[in-house]
Amino acid sequence: MNDKRVTNIVIVGGGTAGWMSASALAKALSRDFSIRLIESDEIGIVGVGEATIPQIKLFNNALDLDERDFVRKTQGTFKLGIQFVDWGRLGDRYIHGFGTIGQDLGLIQFHHYWLKLFKQGRAEDVAAYSLNTAAAPVNKFVNTMNVENSPLSNIAYAYHFDASLYARYLRGYAEARGVRRTEGKIVGVEQRGADGFIESVVLESGEKVGGDLFIDCSGFRGLLIEQTLKTGYDDWTHWLPCDRAMAVPSENVGPPTPYTRSSARTAGWQWRIPLQHRTGNGYVYSSKYISDDEAAATLLKHLDGRALADPRPLRFVTGKRKKFWNKNVVAIGLASGFMEPLESTSIHLIQSGIGRLISCFPEQDFSQTLIDRYNAQAAFEFERIRDFLILHYHATERDDTPFWNYCRTMSVPQQLKDNMELFRESGRFYREGEELFAVTSWVQVMLGQRIMPKTYHPLVDNLSDAELTEFVGGVGTLMRRCVAAMPTHAEFIARTCAAEKVPG
Repeated sequence: MNDKRVTNIVIVGGGTAGWMSASALAKALSRDFSIRLIESDEIGIVGVGEATIPQIKLFNNALDLDERDFVRKTQGTFKLGIQFVDWGRLGDRYIHGFGTIGQDLGLIQFHHYWLKLFKQGRAEDVAAYSLNTAAAPVNKFVNTMNVENSPLSNIAYAYHFDASLYARYLRGYAEARGVRRTEGKIVGVEQRGADGFIESVVLESGEKVGGDLFIDCSGFRGLLIEQTLKTGYDDWTHWLPCDRAMAVPSENVGPPTPYTRSSARTAGWQWRIPLQHRTGNGYVYSSKYISDDEAAATLLKHLDGRALADPRPLRFVTGKRKKFWNKNVVAIGLASGFMEPLESTSIHLIQSGIGRLISCFPEQDFSQTLIDRYNAQAAFEFERIRDFLILHYHATERDDTPFWNYCRTMSVPQQLKDNMELFRESGRFYREGEELFAVTSWVQVMLGQRIMPKTYHPLVDNLSDAELTEFVGGVGTLMRRCVAAMPTHAEFIARTCAAEKVPG
């Protein structure tokens, strides 16, 4: 019987995408498979993905990584959510936290009960009823506490880490499991004459590296998926107008916060990501509304601590490839498309692409049906994340700059428009299929950006006024007690996973 297995895998490009791919495949496949990663130290790595969402824990757990060792080796900190500053109006501040809001009662979500009381002026801001959004602003964190029937026993969290150190960490993991790394630049690509499949890549040294399956982790340029296969790209700049970024590290000032900060600026937004050895900062902006020099000056002006380097420019076009998998090439990471890191989805999209590839792992015939299903699922995920990001820009009352005027008045995808209107009318949101962001996320962002529902679910009125007050008030009291029991974020890191001091 002929062996139909795809056993020779070539990964083009390193960085986070390349080494996450190599590590996951090395873990999932047997030693009968050959995995070779080609990268050049001369080619820079785009490091925009230092903040993550809780799904990263599933990836690390699948690799059997030790959390404390991983956090130490990547200078990591912990993340309960993202704080948004000045998005709805100047002076506004809210947190999109992981986890849940309050406690659902029967089939009705908690925020509907809260809405009734809040509209009567008898409830606190919704942030007081979620463990993550209550703990984050006061810099409290713990990964779990053994308290029965308590939110402390099941805390949703993610990480901030140095992406280059994470790639290095995974490189050691992958190479220990048989992945072969080749240092070198690719100067040519050879295709099969019959069907155009990639046959081999040619290195500057003259060596030809052949493979059955090629994973393109070459970044924005998409060496295989675009430059060679001419796959095409869907440009979403109309809805997500930012097309450039400036990034710079700065010295830490004070203890690290257990959340990422996203501050709206005149022509975009600025990120702040606290690590143990430094703080990562960047300004994502639209070149139509601000110059590169102005953007760099704005970024430097709003740093908490001294800049440790000059701002590094980055150009991009938000969108996705028309196909993520074309012939025998699967694009992972920036080669597959770019979604600005507003909700920390960059590394998640790498992770989900890898997981989808393992689920749809091909045989030598490269079934087009399988490839089409992979592409459909990936496109759905990108599009739903896209709409969630657009929500942040469009749901604003800001009219103080041309950029925000454009965002506030631009047309948006119909499904997003319908979701916003449904929530505005009734406080309801319905998740579509397996889209990444669920009810909690949409509710927090829409409320945070001043989409206040006209009413709440009618079944809330089944509770008497006294019962409603007791129920909502009880949740608030529980959250305050839980936050009081938690150590500070800095204390937790010092006790469990403090990294070695970086010489400076």
